[in-house]
Amino acid sequence: MSGHSKWHNIRIKKQKVDQVRGKLFSRLSREITVAAKEGGGNPEGNARLRAAIDRAREAGMPNDNIQRAVARGTGEGGGSALETVTYEGYAPGGVAVLVEAVTDNRNRTAPEIRAIFTRYGGRFGEAGSVAWMFEKKGEIIVEKSAASEDDLFLAALEAGAEDVRSSDSTYEVVTLPEDFTRVREALAARRIPMMSAEVTMMPRSTVHLEGKEAQQLLRLLEALDDHEDVQHAYANFDIPEEILQQVG
Repeated sequence: MSGHSKWHNIRIKKQKVDQVRGKLFSRLSREITVAAKEGGGNPEGNARLRAAIDRAREAGMPNDNIQRAVARGTGEGGGSALETVTYEGYAPGGVAVLVEAVTDNRNRTAPEIRAIFTRYGGRFGEAGSVAWMFEKKGEIIVEKSAASEDDLFLAALEAGAEDVRSSDSTYEVVTLPEDFTRVREALAARRIPMMSAEVTMMPRSTVHLEGKEAQQLLRLLEALDDHEDVQHAYANFDIPEEILQQVG
């Protein structure tokens, strides 16, 4: 399993839901609003909206909040106009970083993201400079203690998953974006608990890091994740798990 997935798993396990719920709800609400704005308010015909609503429900967001976020996206709920923007850059060690943000003010968000890159030894890149290093995939993480290998492989591959990868403590189910919902629903039907399930940007190759550069990279990713406009920050790194555990 690649370094970005290991780091994602560590953060899932370590976050205290009660402390971050307000921030998480805000992030999910923005995603729902933008998805409804770009693809319409009917989740049956808008895969991105459906995925965002499913994640919100899994996080415990009240249905009224979800409906208000959809209404804002379709123009019925008022509020500031939100848009999705992508920023690209490099972290220490030449690691590629792809940032997806949702903002109501590009002129505010861009310099703030640039400043984070600079603060942690990275640099901003031009549009298209690193995006080609990633590909959109569905990713479902399952703890090994939650399901047998045979059950998970059978359910995932029968539903159309591309691959099932194994690490020390988890399985990573990889799908094409258009197959993600079907695979996730197949696992749910088998009552297989999922640590996380989302459409993500996976690196095509990774850069190995250790020492100071590894620590700088992880601080950069933490700072990006803490920015209120950032929805996701992806990076093509591979760091030994013992270092991830120490920093995480």
